[in-house]
Amino acid sequence: MDAITDKADLAVLSEPRARIGLIIPSVNRMTEPQFNHYAPEGLGVYVARGRVAGEFGKPVDELAGEIAHAANTLADANPDLIVFHCTHTSMKEGTDGETRIIRLIEKTTGIKALSTSSLVKEALKLLGLKKLVLLTPYMSNKEIIDYLGAAGITVVKDVALKCKTAADFEAVTPQQWLELARENDTPEADGIFLSCTNTTQIEAVTAIEQALGKPVVNSNQAVLWGCLKRLKDKLGDKAETPELGRLMRDLDA
Repeated sequence: MDAITDKADLAVLSEPRARIGLIIPSVNRMTEPQFNHYAPEGLGVYVARGRVAGEFGKPVDELAGEIAHAANTLADANPDLIVFHCTHTSMKEGTDGETRIIRLIEKTTGIKALSTSSLVKEALKLLGLKKLVLLTPYMSNKEIIDYLGAAGITVVKDVALKCKTAADFEAVTPQQWLELARENDTPEADGIFLSCTNTTQIEAVTAIEQALGKPVVNSNQAVLWGCLKRLKDKLGDKAETPELGRLMRDLDA
């Protein structure tokens, strides 16, 4: 290939064909590098952090200022989609809270918005999963179980590791998530849901599916899948599908 010397040609090559913006908790250090690792060439990933999690008793309405500020920051990058990417906060007040968050972002920016909760629910339904084993690093899984139950999805067994800090979340290795899935799987469950964005869970998805023979959904995986599905036409045929379990194979269908 001839060397490219024209600055305009270089700009075209480096310009993303599609962009997503993620609003993530300020303590989250795992999501951004994971998305940059697994996102196909041509997808630009932009992140804005805010104090949108970590206070489990704080209602969604009290987080509105932080969410709107982060959304405005992302709007400067002109993303095709903005995702409120925090599983617990997007689920804790059910579909009503989820809808308020999405509408706030869209009203603030004029850009199509989604949430982790809506994309997880979409992914679970696509895979036909109705009975789950739920594994999380949270102190409690009640809000997650309630949200899924309202969507017609039953959690037949759940494990909350009761991690207290973001550093505790990050310290759980992919091998430990695999072992936890093996220990807690039950014949009644037709799939596994690894709920959290600030963990190594996404790195364990493929290994768990291979070990258990069941579909696995993780928060980061579901959001990346949902964004790629919506931006497939903009990304074009050159975009490679990430190897992240059965869910991502839907993109090749």
